[in-house]
Amino acid sequence: MRTMASQAELVRLFKRLKRLLKPYEKPLVPKFDLDSRYDLWSVKDVVVEGRKKKEVFFAGLIIQSSYVGFYFMPIYADSSLTAFFRPELLRLLKGKSCFHIKTLDSKLEKAIELALNKGYALYKKRGWI
Repeated sequence: MRTMASQAELVRLFKRLKRLLKPYEKPLVPKFDLDSRYDLWSVKDVVVEGRKKKEVFFAGLIIQSSYVGFYFMPIYADSSLTAFFRPELLRLLKGKSCFHIKTLDSKLEKAIELALNKGYALYKKRGWI
């Protein structure tokens, strides 16, 4: 039986995941940069599905009670991105864009880095960054 992650373990996990998102901070901008919540936005006038927006959410993290939620919005822009997800990441997808991360090994870390890279490239191609 798996034990629940302690708060300290979740904080360490959150910090490791945040390091993966940090390289995208410029030109993306965090709205929240807290000890338990971090997110990145493209702050730019864009048109998304025919609607004008002043910003577009890219990705974020939030510490929950037993996992760190990794929210990855490029999936909404192009659901075919999941074809690039490695199995170790895909099995953590709950719903359409939230991954429940309880542990992080090098394989999962590389899978997240690949997803972030593909998502960033998609946003850039669409002119959202």
